[in-house]
Amino acid sequence: MTSIPEALLWCLSAGTAAAVVLAALSIRARGQRADLRSRLTTAEEQNSATLHSNTELSARLRATEAEIRHLAETRLPDLTMALAHPHVPVPGLRDARFAGTDADRALSAVLEQVSDAITKERARVDAAAQSTLRGATTTIQALLYRLQTALQEMQHRYDDPDIAQDLLNADFLNEQALRRVQATGVVCGAWPGLTREDSYLAELVVGATSRLRGYDRVQISNQLRDPVAVVARAVEPVAIVVTELLANALHHSHRELPVTLTLQQGNRGASVLVDDYGVGMHDDEIKAAMELLAGEDDVLLTQLGDPPRSGFAAAGQLVRQYGFGVHVEPSPYGGVRAVVYIPGDPLLTVLDESAQPMSVMAPQPHRSGVPDRTASVLPTGTASPAAAAPAPSAPAAHAAPAAPAAPAPQRDDRFEAAPPVQQEGELPRRRRRKPVSESEESAERTASPPPRSPEETGSRWAALQRGTESGRAAVQSEPPRSPEGNAQS
Repeated sequence: MTSIPEALLWCLSAGTAAAVVLAALSIRARGQRADLRSRLTTAEEQNSATLHSNTELSARLRATEAEIRHLAETRLPDLTMALAHPHVPVPGLRDARFAGTDADRALSAVLEQVSDAITKERARVDAAAQSTLRGATTTIQALLYRLQTALQEMQHRYDDPDIAQDLLNADFLNEQALRRVQATGVVCGAWPGLTREDSYLAELVVGATSRLRGYDRVQISNQLRDPVAVVARAVEPVAIVVTELLANALHHSHRELPVTLTLQQGNRGASVLVDDYGVGMHDDEIKAAMELLAGEDDVLLTQLGDPPRSGFAAAGQLVRQYGFGVHVEPSPYGGVRAVVYIPGDPLLTVLDESAQPMSVMAPQPHRSGVPDRTASVLPTGTASPAAAAPAPSAPAAHAAPAAPAAPAPQRDDRFEAAPPVQQEGELPRRRRRKPVSESEESAERTASPPPRSPEETGSRWAALQRGTESGRAAVQSEPPRSPEGNAQS
């Protein structure tokens, strides 16, 4: 048996050990390679997630920048416009993903701060403008009152009818300018500028009507049961409000259509109803008008339009200060109905007509037991001219309230008819006579005219009826004049 050399055994042992070591190293290398591969995959995934996150962050950053540009270029300008014109909408976020986030709250805070700053600045500038206008209107109003007094003195000083007519025209223009200045001053917080005594409501509305161009279109109907009067401190404010409502009615209705004014008395106060047949108002216009007439909020001059329309705003200021109410609504005649409600406590009183008689220019109240100032005692069987006149046609659906007949002017011997030199179509002019003393004037007033017999009264009314009928017949039969002829006359 051949023996294996010892050296060979050592070599075999060493080779086996080396193989085992190599096998172990190989296994370890495979494990490390798998671990490296796993770590590489994780790193790649993290890198991909990082890239995706960076992409989203970049997109969000770009969206934030776009939202800020949208705020600066669109939302803020529209916000400033909406503060002046509430009907202008303010857009919201451009990107809905920002809704409810910190960015949305931050942008909303910016809008609120800008809105507060603009509102305070507008109020400060408007207050300065109102203060300036208040001072200017007060001075101008005082000058116009002085001019009015001077014109009235000139009317009494000169007897020439042409000069008197020119002075009346100038006084009427001055009255219209005074009304505009007065309304502007009231809107700016000024005092109405006049202190009057207790005045009959019927006299008040007649005076308010006389301040307007187109006053001849106003038909007044007095339905008061008692001699109701407005207390002194509220006379001018109520007159201003009625004047502005009448001006609105006259302006927004055709120049040939009437405007009816009705005085009514309730259990707790009196009301002045103004109805027109004009173009009317839409719902949003009535809503805006009621907000102004309520007088609850301070009014800025920039809210009154360009040019400013100060009528309703002035009425609202007076309503808040003096405690009466104004309401506007669609009229049953297609136009607008405005109602001024004056509470009896504390703005109304009842005057003694024997101690303070009502002016003959005021409409006679329609209450039982009170004779009409324009009516005379007629003999039995004699018809009045009003009954003989044909009744005017009225709309079938809603008839306008009939205006009372104009009161007949009382004879005053201090006036006499001017010489019969007048233009065609003009009323006879009258000129003043020399002033008489108070004793002579009182004697003339107390002297009663001689009584007339029933036959004389009947003949006078019959002659008046014949003249009226002949005049109407002549007007109906006369052909219409050409525009040139009307312009010349």
